Amino acid sequence: MSPGREGTPVLFARQLRRCAPLLAGALLLTGCGTTAATQDDAASGGGVTLDNCGEKVRVEHTPRRAVALDQGSAEIMLSLGLEDRMVGTGTWTNPVPKDLAKANAKVPRLADRYPSFEKVLGTEPDFAAASFTYTLGKGGVAPRAEFEKLGVPTYLSPSDCAGKDNGGDGDGVRTKALGLDVVYGEIRDLARVFDVEKRGEKLIDKLKSRVSTATSGIDAHGVDVLYWFANSDSPYMAGCCGAPGVVTKELGARNVFDDTRAEWPQVNWETVADRDPDVLVIGDLTRRSQSAESAAQKIRFLESNPVTKHMTAVKKKRYVRLSGQAMNPTIRTVDGVERVAAGLREFGLAR
Repeated sequence: MSPGREGTPVLFARQLRRCAPLLAGALLLTGCGTTAATQDDAASGGGVTLDNCGEKVRVEHTPRRAVALDQGSAEIMLSLGLEDRMVGTGTWTNPVPKDLAKANAKVPRLADRYPSFEKVLGTEPDFAAASFTYTLGKGGVAPRAEFEKLGVPTYLSPSDCAGKDNGGDGDGVRTKALGLDVVYGEIRDLARVFDVEKRGEKLIDKLKSRVSTATSGIDAHGVDVLYWFANSDSPYMAGCCGAPGVVTKELGARNVFDDTRAEWPQVNWETVADRDPDVLVIGDLTRRSQSAESAAQKIRFLESNPVTKHMTAVKKKRYVRLSGQAMNPTIRTVDGVERVAAGLREFGLAR
């Protein structure tokens, strides 16, 4: 940080102290750049303590200047109607869902990928949430300790730490299969932090209802599915137990790479062709950090590559296009359940 900015950490800490004592109810101190909460969700001011990914997080006051450092965190906050309490988002894989577009437009996007720590601090945040351990670590935005030094509590999605080992060089290894209960738990945590528990339960009920509707009467036993996230040179395919595992389990199908607990192992095309899945679930990404990001690029590759063009799913064009975000463990995983279920029914593979 530049010493010519009065020592940014010192200035920032002063601003936090100035904005900390929020008035309860609908009236807030002017100068903190916030708007009032609705009456039914008014801040109690009692503070919240969470056990989060091995750390005890204390949020003294209901956040009014929150930053969501990953798309998953942002979409939960937006789904809870918290856009008036957000001052920035970052690290986007796909466009926001249409029903959240209007709310999202009110929140500044700090960066399409990881915003710099300095840019995040420039928003004067009082809370930061992230979906991935990497985001709140070296190489991402900044380690959690750097935020905490400035009095900014941080929250990390349990879906990236509960039953998962992130100690290696890849995307981590699942020691326990992920379930939607972890996603619902994240919603409850954030709803508590923002004192909007009723909204949180309403959102969870809606997601559960969507899953129930999508899976009603479906039986995809005996159907082999492969999930390709990105990269045509050394493709990232889903292992057994992350978000794609949730989709597969809900539908009763089988992931052709259910013999690996790595989150996103890189697999050669000869091995993929040998597994010969019935259906290909293809990540449709709008970012541009890997080769073959969009579904269209992936399909062109599959149909022209001599190793893959003879695969059953390719010859029968059994493709399910899915946003990359739906392949991450977030509320969008429910989109994955719906879209893959619809695809299996369309292909006549679901009994």
